[in-house]
Amino acid sequence: MSEESNSAARAPGRLAQVIATRGGQAPPEAPFVIEHREALIYILCQAAELEHGIMAQYLFAAFSLKQSAAEGLTEAEAAAVQRWRRQIMHIAAQEMLHLALVQNLLSAIGAAPHLTRPNFPQPASHYPAGVHLALLPFGEQALRHFMFLERPEGMALDDAEGLAAFNRAAPLVQAGDIVPRGQDFATVGHLYRSIEAGIAHLADKYGEGRLFVGPPRAQATARHFRWPELVAVTDVASAQRAIDEILEQGEGARGAWQDAHFGQFVAILDEFEQLRAANRAFDPARPAIAANVRPSERDPGCLLVTDQAAKRVMDLFNVCYEILLLALQRFFAHTEETDAQLAVLADATVTLMLQVIKPLGDLITTLPAGPEYPGRTAGPSFELFYESDYLLPHREAAWVLLAERIDEAAAFCESATSDLAELAPVRAALHNVARSLTAHIPDRPMPSRAAAPPAASLPGPGETLSFQAHVKPA
Repeated sequence: MSEESNSAARAPGRLAQVIATRGGQAPPEAPFVIEHREALIYILCQAAELEHGIMAQYLFAAFSLKQSAAEGLTEAEAAAVQRWRRQIMHIAAQEMLHLALVQNLLSAIGAAPHLTRPNFPQPASHYPAGVHLALLPFGEQALRHFMFLERPEGMALDDAEGLAAFNRAAPLVQAGDIVPRGQDFATVGHLYRSIEAGIAHLADKYGEGRLFVGPPRAQATARHFRWPELVAVTDVASAQRAIDEILEQGEGARGAWQDAHFGQFVAILDEFEQLRAANRAFDPARPAIAANVRPSERDPGCLLVTDQAAKRVMDLFNVCYEILLLALQRFFAHTEETDAQLAVLADATVTLMLQVIKPLGDLITTLPAGPEYPGRTAGPSFELFYESDYLLPHREAAWVLLAERIDEAAAFCESATSDLAELAPVRAALHNVARSLTAHIPDRPMPSRAAAPPAASLPGPGETLSFQAHVKPA
């Protein structure tokens, strides 16, 4: 039996038992007012930003976890921490799946992909009152915050201390309004149930064929990304399946949350508190802080990392993260790409996630944040350079720009941070991705470089895409 199976077989902890007696029974809230396609697109874009931001939160927490007994843990503690790390990485990968499903919903109704989001720290007013996103290292505060975000509809649960909801927003949209505007939602489930109701209403209003005008070929499917749950959206029924997938993985079916993200965080917090009770010195996380490389436009007073090595690796992480989003944008908004070229884009995004973003995130949380933060390490800041969608619209030009930027990242990796041996495989992965793109650019010879190690293969048919797919055991 696997460690995950053993974990699932454990008796529920005290927190899980308490929540099971009180949660998820209140009547659902009224869905949003969605009277036209533009309002549906606006709400789907908000859902995409939310999934994107939540994914970044989970990755930050996972990157902050210690990875072996050598970091001051007992063997039993290290085994538990490694299990939590795998669970949170898997949950983050499922949030990426949710983000892809939202792109499918957008594409199905004729809209462009939406892969941007506001930079951290996010303004308090960007989302409705019940949603506050923040980068937190692993610990009780982070776990309680994650539980709050993933809680099922109708569950009375407070957010972690310091992250409580702001004043509840008043509904802004009324029937007959033509301008799309934000609407308040208490839970992620409330948001998606409103999207579901909006799709059903607009299918009745316009006709199903008129609502789903997007090209089916633009849908991401398991053929490209090896997620069997990646539903191609072409009608009301498939849209419903995509929304069901998101809700069942996140909050669980109503009253059955134990195996969903919410239940997994409850179980991790229960075990964390048991280990901490047995050893008050137990500290499973590196002392990472949420700090940027550069001031935020919305919060010029945000914390800034000052250690030069940390700043350079964070810059490299953010550039590669931006490249990943550009490749996904191109995949969802492709024009003349062949099936083979779509496969190259999909493979590039997987390589970037597993062989570039992940090792860089792990490395950053080992680097000092600067003398102003004694004993604290940096953390990936997920800074975006364009807070509005930056779409590369023309096929050949897009591929030239992507390959060029990836080569620049590889060169930066080699010249600016050559003293960090951990970057050698990252550099090789970047070169491989650039070469795979360059091979599909007409009349442009591939750059002559020393042969790099082959890129890791994608999961095979029937396997699921996970951030853990190519991780060697600690």
